[in-house]
Amino acid sequence: MISAVALAVGTRYAFSRRSSISFISLVAGAGLALSVAVLVIVVSVINGFEQELKSRVFGLLPHLSFYGRDGLESSSADLDRLRALPGVVGAEEFVQGVGLAAVADEVASVVITGIDPERYDQVSDLFQFLPDDASLVPGEFGLFLGSGVAAELGLEEADRVSLVLPSATVTPAGLFPRQKRFVVKGIIRSNSELDARAAYIHLDDARRLFRLGKRVHGYQLRLEDLFSAAQIAAVGMDTLGRDRVFARTWMRSHGNLYRAIGVQKTTMFVLLSFLVAVAAFNLVSTLVMVVDQRSGDVAIMRTLGSDTGTVVGAFVLLGATLGLVGIGLGLLVGSAIALLLPALYNWITISFGLDLMNQYFVSYLPVQIHLADLMGISITALVLCILSTLYPALRAAALRPSEVLAHE
Repeated sequence: MISAVALAVGTRYAFSRRSSISFISLVAGAGLALSVAVLVIVVSVINGFEQELKSRVFGLLPHLSFYGRDGLESSSADLDRLRALPGVVGAEEFVQGVGLAAVADEVASVVITGIDPERYDQVSDLFQFLPDDASLVPGEFGLFLGSGVAAELGLEEADRVSLVLPSATVTPAGLFPRQKRFVVKGIIRSNSELDARAAYIHLDDARRLFRLGKRVHGYQLRLEDLFSAAQIAAVGMDTLGRDRVFARTWMRSHGNLYRAIGVQKTTMFVLLSFLVAVAAFNLVSTLVMVVDQRSGDVAIMRTLGSDTGTVVGAFVLLGATLGLVGIGLGLLVGSAIALLLPALYNWITISFGLDLMNQYFVSYLPVQIHLADLMGISITALVLCILSTLYPALRAAALRPSEVLAHE
């Protein structure tokens, strides 16, 4: 426990207004605040990417898909068995294939997915990114189109677009690609990479387009735990028959990206912690100067009976106080800048016509501040600050009162 004397002396020295020491303390605290602010900003941006990946990409995409090796007959029994598996939230049939969306002379590649709109919310949050009145009716050949595809083709709701498949149809005039004209019933605005290639149509219309009859391409599942996908995939293939289906998890399409974000967060935290450490150890020079300047005070304290613990405690408390001020300021500044970053990015994008996020799965700069991260940053920085005070504090405790007072 820090004695009352150490507490009083450390607090007095921390808020001393002697010009030289006060200025150096201010510089050291500002460096620590800047380092903490940078760490807060970087970690918050990485958190934003991780959160957007979970909520948007994994919210839209199924977590696990089973594909029929030769097509699957529509079977409610298969669906019931999949829904009964531990960890499965929902399961639905789907039809899926690649094709082209064409309007006049403009074309765009799309992934065509046939769904049952009445039950598809069990495996996807698709309808959260569509207008409230958007719907698909079998036989009307309507579709939901990603905003990126719609912008590329200049389409709006109620416009018509042709979906063209790579397979050909034999006619008396020769071979022609299979195609069908659809009406845009809704535009998907998820602000993710899926907007650039998504085209959803009704399951019955998809069967007609792909000429599947009553068959489907497979089943899509939503899971309670993303990271249980591989285990549930193995159990699901055993349940349905490995000779009938094969599985594809979210890890195949976005697993590397998710792991990269996690590794990057850890790596950046460690690297920037070294920056915080450099700023924290700048306090050493400040405290050494305080020890030299306050050597007379230390000698008098020792003469009056103060023990080594009191002297060490006073200077540790001094360094911890300066560190807390710098850390607190850094947290406030870093959090404020992090919250303003999305608006700042939008302003730069609009003002200068830049698209800095075109290589990422979102088209804007996401930011997410977590209290746990702020606590971790604060504790790490404070520990480094306290460690940096040990040498000056022990140096102060080693002063000999007789030698110091002889020169006073």
